[in-house]
Amino acid sequence: MIRTIIKINEDLCNGCGACAKACHEGAIVMLDGKAKLIRDDYCDGLGNCLPVCPTAAITFEEREAAAFDEEAVLKNKEIQDALENASSSCSHGGCPGSAAKVINETSAKAEVEDQAKQTEKVDSQLRQWPVQIKLVPVKASYFDGANLLIAADCSAYAYANFHKDFIKNHITIIGCPKLDDGNYAEKLTEIIKQNQIKSVKVVRMEVPCCGGIEYAAIEALKNSGKMIPWQVVTISCDGKILEA
Repeated sequence: MIRTIIKINEDLCNGCGACAKACHEGAIVMLDGKAKLIRDDYCDGLGNCLPVCPTAAITFEEREAAAFDEEAVLKNKEIQDALENASSSCSHGGCPGSAAKVINETSAKAEVEDQAKQTEKVDSQLRQWPVQIKLVPVKASYFDGANLLIAADCSAYAYANFHKDFIKNHITIIGCPKLDDGNYAEKLTEIIKQNQIKSVKVVRMEVPCCGGIEYAAIEALKNSGKMIPWQVVTISCDGKILEA
């Protein structure tokens, strides 16, 4: 049948994941840093995803498509809810800042008490300033020969040993694709192009909107024309490493 359905322009998509969160029917997912319409019959054609897209990558089109299948949508939602509750500490499925959550108070209290017993001073491993991607200069002496850490804002708060395990021996820049306007890829490309970066490590949170910072870093590496070792580490909302 011919009906109205969404169309996603992958060239404009910045991988923020806002549309996937806004789609109550589960028709949109994030794959390889891009939003994808996975099934026509999941899309009701109402376009809740359109106003949340920061790059206007989503539009309507009239084309041959399967009819909206509400029963299939409900079954899919049941499956996805079960998977999220079983495997994700961010069970609301979105940004850590979008829902209140208590994280194991007993463990947190025990850790504070253990730290209070320690007499060894913990030093900051930060090696430069500023750190915000929006503020950091494109060309700087500290970038030359650097191992570059590109981190999502929340990751340093979620992961307890962030300085020791990630910032140490790295030049650190941070950002939040959900809060900052635009795409980081262009500036990151210039940083990599104009400096002798040795390696790139991306530390992101498990939530979909953090895909934007991973996507921007990967695009920057591709666009720079340089062959540089890179790695992505994903942190759960309760402070565990999920991927490395």
